[in-house]
Amino acid sequence: MDSQKLSAFLSSLVSQLFLLLLLLFPDSDATQRTNLFPLISHFISSQQVAASLTFLSISRKRKRTHSSEEELEPTHDDKTSRLGHGLSQLGFTQLPDSFRNSFKMSSSTFRWLSGLLEPLLDCRDPVGLPLNLSADIRLGIGLFRLVNGSTYSEIATRFEVTESVTRFCVKQLCRVLCTNFRFWVAFPGPEELGLISKSFEELTGLPNCCGVIDCTRFKIIKIDGSNSSKDEDSIAVQIVVDSSSRMLSIVAGIRGDKGDSRVLKSSTLYKDIEEKKLLNSSPICVNGVAVDQYLIGDGGYPLLPWLMVPFVDANPGSSEENFNAAHNLMRVPALKAIASLKNWGVLSRPIDEDFKTAVALIGACSILHNALLMREDFSGLFEELGDYSLHDESSQYYSDASLEENSTEKKASAIRSALATRARVQHDSSYHRDPSSSVQ
Repeated sequence: MDSQKLSAFLSSLVSQLFLLLLLLFPDSDATQRTNLFPLISHFISSQQVAASLTFLSISRKRKRTHSSEEELEPTHDDKTSRLGHGLSQLGFTQLPDSFRNSFKMSSSTFRWLSGLLEPLLDCRDPVGLPLNLSADIRLGIGLFRLVNGSTYSEIATRFEVTESVTRFCVKQLCRVLCTNFRFWVAFPGPEELGLISKSFEELTGLPNCCGVIDCTRFKIIKIDGSNSSKDEDSIAVQIVVDSSSRMLSIVAGIRGDKGDSRVLKSSTLYKDIEEKKLLNSSPICVNGVAVDQYLIGDGGYPLLPWLMVPFVDANPGSSEENFNAAHNLMRVPALKAIASLKNWGVLSRPIDEDFKTAVALIGACSILHNALLMREDFSGLFEELGDYSLHDESSQYYSDASLEENSTEKKASAIRSALATRARVQHDSSYHRDPSSSVQ
């Protein structure tokens, strides 16, 4: 009999024996009966603990078809002290630097993510071709592609599988993340937006800001194998972040030849804000002006009541210059998020995939970015912004007459002028960067 089951059985017998003694001798001294209760409680607790351990052991076993040899393999619980099911045999170690280089996360985060995704990674093997791979291996293959940008053939050799299995595992991870965990990148509700705006106000004095919007581009390689730098061979990615660089919204899948303002207008984010589905809390009063909730954006965007862009040619020492300085400081979390995305190996160079798969890779990296921040695992957060200015070179400032010189701009201008009176100059070493430095 299994040791855990035997422990539960013996504990049950002993506890029942004590209860039987109490029933047979009800008139025994009250003090003696009282002294028995802790013992009974102890054995009942032991029984429950043993039963719980047995349940956990059973629940962690996968319901997959394995060969008889595989059924003799240790269970997942037997391997929790190691790196992961099968990964240690492939040469991966628990050394922090080594593990982060391979998977851009700590070993504890990897185990957490593997346990979370296990049912979804196991459930859709190719028809008639069960992979018989643990969730750890499947996740490891997918992450290795995202983190290092290695080719499928290189990963196949590294993980001792075929190239077709490697492709399947990478696409499966992206599909699971983008389908089942897209809520990890979701625009917050009113209560959370209040906390976000408070953090920005503490930083710069500008109230009611609910996020920073920015747009970047990722180059892709044509399916026919030719490598081109033309705009049509890139993907525009629009993000909104909070002060911690957590993504609140992401729009990917729009061709990169559109300017930032056109990408914005093409997005559901623009439509939802214009229709008051988002950023719809009551405005606050600043110098007699009603200030709605708003986002911060760079010069590639239009000035709108809910989108504040910097002043052009602000006079030195003026409130407008203070606003621009505060505005630049608030944009740093977005630059940090973009730099972190571009630091994933598969996105750090032209993506050698079809357009749809490239979008899925971007989405998966974005979701993992937020998951790591949620876990307070900063392995994937790019901190060294010394080579970045406050203008991403992949942003495109194309004029869009439909978003400029309209009646709403007057309202927006009044809001921005009122906010400028609240801006304060701060020199926080963790945020402030030299705007004249170049973009990489």
